[in-house]
Amino acid sequence: MKKSKREKLKAAGWAVGSVQEFLGLSEADSALIEMKLSLSRSLRERRQRRGVSQMELAKRLHSSQSRVAKMEAGDPSVSMDLLVSSLLVLGVSPADLAKTIRRGEGGRGRHAAA
Repeated sequence: MKKSKREKLKAAGWAVGSVQEFLGLSEADSALIEMKLSLSRSLRERRQRRGVSQMELAKRLHSSQSRVAKMEAGDPSVSMDLLVSSLLVLGVSPADLAKTIRRGEGGRGRHAAA
């Protein structure tokens, strides 16, 4: 958030902070959430780039299309194991997987609060 906007909100009586502060998350919890979101975004992007439908990916994973949709939406019921194995099924290298996870650690993904 721009400093000028932050100052205007504060002047109007609004409390300004991060999602982490609002929810009372620890650094570890926040990092884990960002990693999962990064893996979810990567799964959607890579599946689409490869021209694979959710249904096709579900068949490869012995799962359902609705489960793939939940994975891509960052549903909290989806395990990191499933996200990682799905990316590997799409042909992601371990090195690229590590880059994806590192992007999530910084907490500056598209969904991170300012």
